[in-house]
Amino acid sequence: MVFLHVVQKLLFPYFWDDFWFLLRVIRFGIGMEICRQRGELVTVLDTFLSHVKKQPRKPFIIYEGDVYTYQDVDKTSSRVARVFMNHSSLERGDTVALLMSNEPDFIHVWFGLAKLGCVVAFLNSNIRANSLLNCIHTCKPRALVVGADLLETVEEILPDLPEDISVWAMKDSVPQGVISLKQKLCTSSDEPVPRSYHIASSLKSTCLYIFTSGTTGLPKAAVISQLQALKGSAGLWAFGCTADDIIYITLPLYHSSGSLLGICGCVKLGATCVLKKKFSASQFWNDCKKYNVTVFQYIGELCRYICKQPKKEGEKDHRVRLAVGNGMRSDVWRQFLDRFGNIKMCEFYGATEANISFMNHTGKIGSVGRTNFFYKIFFTFDLIKYDFQKDEPMRNEQNWCSRVKKGQPGLLISQVNAKNPFFGYAGSYKHTQKKLLFDVFKKGDVYFNTGDLMVQDQENFLYFWDRIGDTFRWKGENVATTEVADVIGVLDFIQETNVYGVAVSGNEGKAGMASIILKPNKSLDLEKIYEQVVTSLPSYACPRFLRVQEKMETTGTFKLQKFQLVEEGFNPLKISDPLYFMDSVKKSYVPLTKELYDKIMLGEVKL
Repeated sequence: MVFLHVVQKLLFPYFWDDFWFLLRVIRFGIGMEICRQRGELVTVLDTFLSHVKKQPRKPFIIYEGDVYTYQDVDKTSSRVARVFMNHSSLERGDTVALLMSNEPDFIHVWFGLAKLGCVVAFLNSNIRANSLLNCIHTCKPRALVVGADLLETVEEILPDLPEDISVWAMKDSVPQGVISLKQKLCTSSDEPVPRSYHIASSLKSTCLYIFTSGTTGLPKAAVISQLQALKGSAGLWAFGCTADDIIYITLPLYHSSGSLLGICGCVKLGATCVLKKKFSASQFWNDCKKYNVTVFQYIGELCRYICKQPKKEGEKDHRVRLAVGNGMRSDVWRQFLDRFGNIKMCEFYGATEANISFMNHTGKIGSVGRTNFFYKIFFTFDLIKYDFQKDEPMRNEQNWCSRVKKGQPGLLISQVNAKNPFFGYAGSYKHTQKKLLFDVFKKGDVYFNTGDLMVQDQENFLYFWDRIGDTFRWKGENVATTEVADVIGVLDFIQETNVYGVAVSGNEGKAGMASIILKPNKSLDLEKIYEQVVTSLPSYACPRFLRVQEKMETTGTFKLQKFQLVEEGFNPLKISDPLYFMDSVKKSYVPLTKELYDKIMLGEVKL
């Protein structure tokens, strides 16, 4: 027996980790299947309502010191539902767009509309002007609900909104053409809404739209089915969280990590969440200690900010035992554990709309998850060779794709079938089609293209390597290069714009860089470019660097070539073209000198 144990440890060191984790996954799947066969389609909202009955006075949300119990959230969300039942023509299946910051009312409105059977579209609270209009047009909402702090953003686009959209604001005083939801809530009943309004006809029915830039252009409304919401809600549970945990959520709720994994995850557990409007590195540990936080959600950038805070005594004196998130660099991961104690870091991988995900249940530093024989039975994925010059998957003489060897980076693709469907995006099918690869290994097969390059090592751990296509990640947000290029291209002295992300030492993700060509006989106006990007784009999407070229290379399919530009970066010693850096103090782009470059690389200049 001892001999077998030693052999298992040597040859299969992760066997029991994999076994117990897989057992949880199978248990979750069996539970859903049993409910389906009984004709009981239990959604996230149904789970929330069951907790309201079992534990009405248990805190669900703690926000800025205020406590909202499960019963409180239930009653307020019912008031929201009653307002729309009595003062609007909304019907089951209609879409309502939600533009709000992290606050309890985000959840009140979301759950209230869900009680009416409406589809809620989460709008990014950072976007404005044409980008915001594009998102609204994409999901075709019947109504738009906006938070008090974001009403000015909506006022800018009011004249351009479709006439059939009613605008509601969580504010007493509102401009003409906007309805005060806050006022109507004061006189609204909190009577429970009959379940017939929101009972799910199928787990494949749409319950949310979450915007993602993906890898193919402007932000798109990813269709989130009841099934996907349920799967997302099981993430914290799968990592070992329980109803006794207090979960700290600082990630934006308009992203799937904050809403599906975070809020829905708390609902599945029946746990308490501490909701923060915006992440603060200086307040992080104070909040954790004040509210007895045991679990927090992260993106790698947040942990790096926390590690940059001045050291204090008693930094390991807290109750945090587990952290769930993605994008953690290995060096930051080690530094975080060394400094703040034995916290299990649960890294995972999963795009909002993807039909594939990985979870690092072992805590292996740097890995986003692992695979094994059993995992491949449930999720058919592959890493295939990618042509960086042509910016497309490689195909052999027979026009089939080829798998990479272990240790080599490859494009992650996941087979689309009845077991693992891809629900696509709202609007034109062409957006959904662009994310699919057809006839990959054989005639008729279909795969979802994640747009991410991954590496699988000899022990079957997976590591994120890079993004491809027309998107890069900066400040924890996906930036669509075509959207940025369109904004800059509006200027009358710009002939062509090519936007891409460049790595900057000491920073997560990639900073935006725009290569431009001027129109003949036109001069460069750096202040105008600065003004254009800061007024039209979220701060994280504004290019930090500019490069002025005389001509641009294109691929064989006439797409602008980015690979070489990304490789060259922004080093003035290696690039003869004029280079500029975004200076928020001077409100202009300024020449990127060697001295300024050195300061940026040393981390002395804030990006």
